Amino acid sequence: MRQNRPIQSAVKGRRLLQREPIDATSWAYMKMLREGSKTKRVYDVDPYAEVYRFRENMYGLLIESADGMGDVWMFLIIGPEKAMLIDTGFGIGNLKGLVDEITGGLPLIVTNTHCHFDHAYGNCQFDRCYCHELEVEAMNRKQDSHIWDYLFDEQGNGIWMEFDREDIVPFKMYEVVGVPDGYTFDLGEGYEVELIWVPGHSAGHAMYLDKRNRNLIAGDGIISMRVGMSGGSPFTTVTAYRRELVKLSQRVHEFDHIFPGHFVVDLETSVVSSLIEACDAIIANPEDYDDCEERMGREMLLKFVKGLGTIGYNRSNV
Repeated sequence: MRQNRPIQSAVKGRRLLQREPIDATSWAYMKMLREGSKTKRVYDVDPYAEVYRFRENMYGLLIESADGMGDVWMFLIIGPEKAMLIDTGFGIGNLKGLVDEITGGLPLIVTNTHCHFDHAYGNCQFDRCYCHELEVEAMNRKQDSHIWDYLFDEQGNGIWMEFDREDIVPFKMYEVVGVPDGYTFDLGEGYEVELIWVPGHSAGHAMYLDKRNRNLIAGDGIISMRVGMSGGSPFTTVTAYRRELVKLSQRVHEFDHIFPGHFVVDLETSVVSSLIEACDAIIANPEDYDDCEERMGREMLLKFVKGLGTIGYNRSNV
């Protein structure tokens, strides 16, 4: 398997194994950003995260993947009266302490794009987390003290990343609050962030529109490497994904840049129409794929997305 060139970083935790190589464009961008950004900082309170200041009041918090997949972005928006944290990572390191230090202890709204391990396993550091209403059931199923067991081998060593097990946050139950598509969070003085439902990667996958900064926080619904359809639900298909992308395309005048949950950030809005074109091609002829790969023991078909990457699907989730 092709190996990506190592990225130099001062974060705690050492990458041991990658499940798959990251595509060259995404990896080269991340290497350039992580080794060259003038805004990057690692705080003592949470040495597992790199913090980047992307806008005056918006930060990207990057953590290396603990399970051999793509490194993960979380985003922090600081409003006049409250702050908002979008996604919580793996739950390794003191994310709550880090956020409090950056915001000066402002009241915090915690939200998730979706329930997957790399985006929501840090939720238990907080008392309440918001998500789209279709993600609530899956989120609650993962309220379990054993959710991190898969990261370790039989000897208790990290499989994909070397890190101190005691740095996993103590598990505690938290309140999951489901909200509908279009729900607006107020960070004070009319600073609004809107939840926009864009399923496909998961049934309740959500994006967040920072109306004042004109940024769209996209989670795993828009990624420079591969947007994967998970299947198993009427809402985790290419068709469902396309339907909500079309609605999103009618609002591109409301945002200027897109911040995905992995890899390249500050994407241009033109990728939305490119994703719709790729979805149209898949729906018209699912067999006209551009590449395929084995993923978790199953065949994944890949369709090229102009200016972005690919959409991953199989014949059962078109």
